[in-house]
Amino acid sequence: MLILTRKVTESIKIGDDIEITILGIGTQNVKIAIQAPKDILILRKELVREIADNNTVASEPKQNLLEILAKKIFK
Repeated sequence: MLILTRKVTESIKIGDDIEITILGIGTQNVKIAIQAPKDILILRKELVREIADNNTVASEPKQNLLEILAKKIFK
């Protein structure tokens, strides 16, 4: 992991196509701007984790639909 110190308005270049600029620094957050080609997907890490969790749940085998229906009918 590379750790850098940047001030407001300073940037970081990643390769030739990606630039990250520090726009503001607060007490609990940092505001950044990311310039990258449109074909590069940029997501917050917590969103990636949520998508992965949802995909895991969606791929788990579901209870037999007939069993579910029987439970609703014969309550």
